[in-house]
Amino acid sequence: MKSRRIALLPGDGIGPEVIREAVRVLRAVAPSLLYEEFSAGAGEYLRSGNPLPPAVFERLREFDAILLGAMGLPNVRWPNGLEMTPQLDLRERLDLYCGLRPVYLYHPLDSPLRDRGAGSIDLLLVRESTEGLFAGRLRPADPASGCVEDTLRITRAGSERVLRAAFRQALRRRKRLTLVDKANVLPSMAFFRRIFFEIASEFPEVQVECLYVDAAALWLVRQPERFDVIVTENMFGDILSDLAAGLVGGMGMAPSADLGDRYAVFQPAHGSAPDIAGRGIANPVAAILSAAMMLEWLGDEPGARAIGNAVRVTLSDPALRTPDLGGRLATSELTDAILRALA
Repeated sequence: MKSRRIALLPGDGIGPEVIREAVRVLRAVAPSLLYEEFSAGAGEYLRSGNPLPPAVFERLREFDAILLGAMGLPNVRWPNGLEMTPQLDLRERLDLYCGLRPVYLYHPLDSPLRDRGAGSIDLLLVRESTEGLFAGRLRPADPASGCVEDTLRITRAGSERVLRAAFRQALRRRKRLTLVDKANVLPSMAFFRRIFFEIASEFPEVQVECLYVDAAALWLVRQPERFDVIVTENMFGDILSDLAAGLVGGMGMAPSADLGDRYAVFQPAHGSAPDIAGRGIANPVAAILSAAMMLEWLGDEPGARAIGNAVRVTLSDPALRTPDLGGRLATSELTDAILRALA
């Protein structure tokens, strides 16, 4: 693969620890990549007063991809009580409308559903990431008025592009796509469903179904193997992707990508976990798998497959786990095992 430039945003808490491990793996698979690190997040806010300085944001546009650790700290908030979320600012300002959240079970012992075998849970959640219920998050609110409202925004343009992206993902997998909505109650969701069926006519090879979000939550727990690709609104995707991650070991096993037509951000879906920051026990798998997703997006499919296979081989041994999964390995030790599998 030709040399590509990667912007690193390690962020807060365990973010720098897991990004360091992801870069170790990337250097073994794609040594031509070039990296530059930038400061953003709650820590940067405490230093400069802005969690995503304008100069940093403008520089990010120069890179081929962005690899992000984790951002935000529970005790660092805006005056209105909201946490710092520059990762959301990036999605909106770079128009990263297609959020990919793959979920895969590597070993039965990692799941609370003990009767599921390795690989039996294998799904991809596609989350619209620029509108939905998040669209009004920056709108000023007055708690003293006695009423604060959030608006669920669904546009035709935003729906069409993420739905087409979801159908294309389904074509690459097992050709099944589930729309998750609340079309029985919310007019915005009925609109979303109508557009879904319009787009479905362009992809006759894909088998489709629709589920209300409450039913989808039930079936994810009772029968997760029924799902291949799920597409849904921003907030529903935020909730269901965490539920699905819990079925395969938790947030330390949950990679993600936020894709646009020009830019892309790749990050572990977990938070900054300040309670374990600096202890060297964070699970690096989500960050490493996010790095593999980045390679795939950059066109290095062999490198992405190599990382995925190495993680699969490593995690087939239940003894190779960090403490979040009941193991004893340090962050760097689990990465060492993955690098051995790569070799």
